[in-house]
Amino acid sequence: MATNREPIFTHAVLVDNTPMPDHIPKVQEVGASSAPLTSTAFFIGDRCKPYNEDYMLCKHEAKGRGELECLKEGRRVTRCAASVIADINKHCLSEFRTHWKCLQNNNLELWHCRAEEKPFNSCVFEKLKLQKVIPDTPKGETPIHLRPATFK
Repeated sequence: MATNREPIFTHAVLVDNTPMPDHIPKVQEVGASSAPLTSTAFFIGDRCKPYNEDYMLCKHEAKGRGELECLKEGRRVTRCAASVIADINKHCLSEFRTHWKCLQNNNLELWHCRAEEKPFNSCVFEKLKLQKVIPDTPKGETPIHLRPATFK
């Protein structure tokens, strides 16, 4: 059954200018799109694990809510992630840029970018001493990022 109602579109941008409470630490946004974040995700996970765990514990204790109660922990996670990206930009910029651009051009599919990933990983391992641990890798099996290239 059709209606005669005309569609209404609003193009208003809603911005909440309410300042955050003083006890919540101020933090800048990470400022990265999905490709650089995907490229650095395992390294962010390595360095920021304690902050991530604190945040997840806070959310768990708040029964999945905790938007305001967990802001402090969330801000710590954001600051830590931003520090990882800043350090990678400082020490491994060209390798990082090559890898995330490959991801961006290949729909974030990691397998397309293994050749670009290897020099990026080597730089981060060497200069930042961060690890890359892929969850659920079977014991005794070489993680995918450490295997020799089998095809190109």
